[in-house]
Amino acid sequence: MNQHLSNWTERESTAEAMIPLIGRLYRKNNVVTSVYGRSVINQSVIDIIRAHRFVRQVEDSELSVHDTLPILQIMDSMKLGRGHVDIGKLAVKFKETGGDLEDFLHQEIGPIVGQYDAQSAEDAENGTKDVVLYGFGRIGRLLARILIEKAGGGNNLRLRAIVVRQGGADNDLEKRASLLRRDSVHGPFNGTITVDEENSALIANGNFIKVIYSPGPDQVDYTQYGINKAIVIDNTGIWRDEAGLGLHLKSKGVSRVLLTAPGKGDIKNIVHGINNDWITEDDRILSAASCTTNAITPVLKAIQDEYGIEDGHVETVHSYTNDQNLIDNYHKGSRRGRSAPLNMVITETGAAKAVAKALPELKGKLSGNAIRVPTPNVSMAILNLNLGKDVTVEGVNDYLRDMALHSELQKQIDFVNSPEVVSTDFVGSRHAGIVDAQATITSGKRLILYVWYDNEAGYSAQVVRVVNQMAGVEYPIFPKRVRG
Repeated sequence: MNQHLSNWTERESTAEAMIPLIGRLYRKNNVVTSVYGRSVINQSVIDIIRAHRFVRQVEDSELSVHDTLPILQIMDSMKLGRGHVDIGKLAVKFKETGGDLEDFLHQEIGPIVGQYDAQSAEDAENGTKDVVLYGFGRIGRLLARILIEKAGGGNNLRLRAIVVRQGGADNDLEKRASLLRRDSVHGPFNGTITVDEENSALIANGNFIKVIYSPGPDQVDYTQYGINKAIVIDNTGIWRDEAGLGLHLKSKGVSRVLLTAPGKGDIKNIVHGINNDWITEDDRILSAASCTTNAITPVLKAIQDEYGIEDGHVETVHSYTNDQNLIDNYHKGSRRGRSAPLNMVITETGAAKAVAKALPELKGKLSGNAIRVPTPNVSMAILNLNLGKDVTVEGVNDYLRDMALHSELQKQIDFVNSPEVVSTDFVGSRHAGIVDAQATITSGKRLILYVWYDNEAGYSAQVVRVVNQMAGVEYPIFPKRVRG
């Protein structure tokens, strides 16, 4: 028993030694480190150990902090340029290949070795991209948390302002701050928030965020607040076509607009990882589609590429949203007037058809429906598909596990193989969707997949990925993402 405790305290000590290295690489070099896609930046000792423990679920071997600490120590001396480096995957690969660790790292992350330049880093900091959140509801506040978290380095987006309608309360700013500070689903804000009443601002982890009250998207002069060429993220859902969203572009200081809902008309609906290569410099208005479309499209793309999809049905089991009533009351939508916390509510979803906007080869092949259920967050999509060839449970699970770990879709698709997981286990997941391997069903060419997704945090992470690309803030990823 004493040996177990001794081993644990030794791992704690090793993880503690990793924290300053992780922080210095992030803030000085703009190097984002992770362990099998799990970020280790600004994480506690326990979180770092837990991230290493996760690896045993997806690989045949264990991973210890003793394996990754030497990698961080050498990286810290290599004068790295900016990039995303998965130290967990590097450690597992090194255990398989052996040899000299420094030589191995030069081979694996060579393109950024020696690329650090203090002046360039300072110029990059001075050249951060201004972001404005128009609306401050569930998605707006989750986006704010992510943007504030990443403001210290490794990401050159800077949240400069939020725009809201006047709330009417004398303590409006304090109420906005409180909603950002405390969240019934996602827990407390990781840091400190103070209210600057005199300057109408929130100061979150040192970030000065102007709070602007405006009756409309075309009635703000952002330049008077020192905001220029900003990307406005519209979280309201009020304007969804080019004419409405184009109002933002009439305000001084705005360069581009991103909608956090499916766009109408000719607006490009972008699912990052799938069709983000459609984004051009000329695009002024884009949509990040919906949470469900982001959750299912990467998995559907993977299945389409490997097996071919003849047709199918998508059933969404979705947590209730603010659009529904707390108790029975009038609602213009069918069934949505009934109490959300007390009922399962059948409703429509356009997510299945919307997949074709990002993945045209599936146009006309999918039907869809949705059931709203009495949970506040985390949803599930059930993909019932007819394929072009036979499939087995073991075969499709192995394939999707490989896609989650080693493909271009590793930030979109996650994979879990536990018989005990439930919806709350995925609160805070920043993957677009998580395949539940234990629930996979096959019969000949028939495949049924169960895909979990945090319809708030996972979707917000996808939105930030789109904004990064719109702002030209992209980083090389190591080790090279090649399916093995």
